[in-house]
Amino acid sequence: MLNFRLHKRKLFIILFLSLGVLCGSFAGAFFALTHDLPQIRALEHFKPDAVTRIYSADKVLLAELFVEKREPVPLETIPRNLTAALVATEDRKFYKHSGVDLKGIARAIYKDIKAGEFVEGASTITQQLAKTLFLTPRKSLVRKLKEAILAFQLERRYTKDEILELYLNQVYFGSGAYGVESAAKIFFGKSVKDLTLSECALVAGMPKSPSRYSPLVNPDLAIKRRNTVLRQMRDTGIITDAVYHQAKNEGLDTDNRRSGPSQAPYFVEYIKSSLEDELGSTRLYKSGLSVYTTLNFQLQLAAEKAITDGLAALTRRMRPAQTEDATPQAALISIDLATGGIVAMVGGKDFAASRFNRATIALRQPGSAFKPFVYAYAIEQGLAQNKTILDAPVVYRGAQDGQDWKPQNFSLGYKGEMTLRHALAISQNIPAVRLLQTLGPLSVAQFAHQLGIKSPLTSNLSLALGTSEVTLLELTAAYAAFPNRGARIEPHSIMEVSDRQGRIIWRTRPKKRLVLSRSSAAIVTNMLEGVVNEGTARPATILGKAVAGKTGTSNDYKDALFIGFSPRIIAGVWVGRDRGGSLGDRETGARAALPIWIDFMQVALQNEPHLYFDIPDDVSPIRIHPYTGQSQSNNSAPSVVALFKKGTEPSPRQ
Repeated sequence: MLNFRLHKRKLFIILFLSLGVLCGSFAGAFFALTHDLPQIRALEHFKPDAVTRIYSADKVLLAELFVEKREPVPLETIPRNLTAALVATEDRKFYKHSGVDLKGIARAIYKDIKAGEFVEGASTITQQLAKTLFLTPRKSLVRKLKEAILAFQLERRYTKDEILELYLNQVYFGSGAYGVESAAKIFFGKSVKDLTLSECALVAGMPKSPSRYSPLVNPDLAIKRRNTVLRQMRDTGIITDAVYHQAKNEGLDTDNRRSGPSQAPYFVEYIKSSLEDELGSTRLYKSGLSVYTTLNFQLQLAAEKAITDGLAALTRRMRPAQTEDATPQAALISIDLATGGIVAMVGGKDFAASRFNRATIALRQPGSAFKPFVYAYAIEQGLAQNKTILDAPVVYRGAQDGQDWKPQNFSLGYKGEMTLRHALAISQNIPAVRLLQTLGPLSVAQFAHQLGIKSPLTSNLSLALGTSEVTLLELTAAYAAFPNRGARIEPHSIMEVSDRQGRIIWRTRPKKRLVLSRSSAAIVTNMLEGVVNEGTARPATILGKAVAGKTGTSNDYKDALFIGFSPRIIAGVWVGRDRGGSLGDRETGARAALPIWIDFMQVALQNEPHLYFDIPDDVSPIRIHPYTGQSQSNNSAPSVVALFKKGTEPSPRQ
């Protein structure tokens, strides 16, 4: 009996000590998490004040970022449609939980574990308020725990309506707007109390990703997000189905009168989005950072002038055609081949009229500007550029959604057997389609993705003619592998960011990887030189330097492109109309886009020495007949110097 009592006492002591250790551990963990948490009362007196400055690579001040004047408004003046939309979209259990949605957290943890990373946040409105004002945007378990603790504290101190009012007046809504009143004035030029249902839904949907859903930057995505919010409002019974359809069909009437950044505005908006994702909006707008970009200010001015002059000339040509909308748009992107840094960017003809960036966001058909990827894959697979291919009428049975397809050349004529080099130089369609059929559309699509095309590509035969839509930025970046010795380099816009003490807090590391053999890259570059010297881009010979590139024109002259490069720099130009109408008869890439490219490159190359494209040791320069592909003597005419992998050179003529 005595032994039993002693044993029971020992067990009790062990349990007591274990409980003490456990409680101590929890207390220590709680203290570690909460000792550095901010005072909740600071919410009501939050006053950011620092200015972030953005500079070009040559130290020109491009823009200053700061918090737009915040005008707190009481909850009763905010439309109920806005508060209801926010709750329906961000936190349907807002009025029921105590700051944290435990079921939502469990669901998010499961998805995060399944994905192997943080993919879902499960933050309530209260947690978002705490995170936005007090914590870093970096996703981590510790931050989530701190966020939850702060949320509990907020719920103890404030009523639900007070939390909602704080949220609506403090949270970031994009484009420098903190709070709904600021957002309403920036996006729609009106007070929040005057917002329509459609506008309320748009504003309510923005906190999820302010830089992505800004109607001033990406109106198409903003409308999609707005419609998602409207659908959730209908599904939760806030609005009727009829009201939902009416609001969903409304257009987007944003206020473009606000002055944007005065220098390189499209570029500044582009990097603001990147910085918000990387650093968070709070740090970007309130920490007084210095952002040093890759932009070359002199080249930016040259790009803007080239776009202005080129569009003016095109508009004059379009007027006699009496088109329904004689308002063309254009975009230009230029990248340093050595670093991948974007040195110039123009996203449209007038930033004040439209902030939509046609260089980075607009998806358009590249037309024949896609053909170099077909020919590059052929060269990589061992074909020589003097291989002949038949240019003659052809019908592909059931090739397009079960329908017969009969591709045609731009000229509507045919030239019989021709070399790959000549077919690319004069941009014949039939040889490109025949070549794609031989190589396989799926293989070519995968190859184009390796080079840098990120948009989806339809793997059918019309791919050879550039029917899959891409952005100008990804198309230009993909071309860069040709003059870059087969290396794909990821384009970037920011070199480094420093804090107000001058300490570097973020720096870009160029990402480069081999996607094409050096010999194939040299041969494709040589073929694209043929486009300039022998084909559709002959006007570019006026530059008097080594340049190469390819024209592109989509069906009915809706898109005109030229992507071209020197040994040091690459630039892409797109011209078209936002709604996809025709630019007018014969407004090809050579006529509408190439002159803009030439004007820009004249400035870009003016101080550049005479450089030459890479010719590796395993490649031989051979003089050939441009049409037949047979080797020629030095005195023969016509003849061109073409590159061949050693062992594939044409035999000397006897």
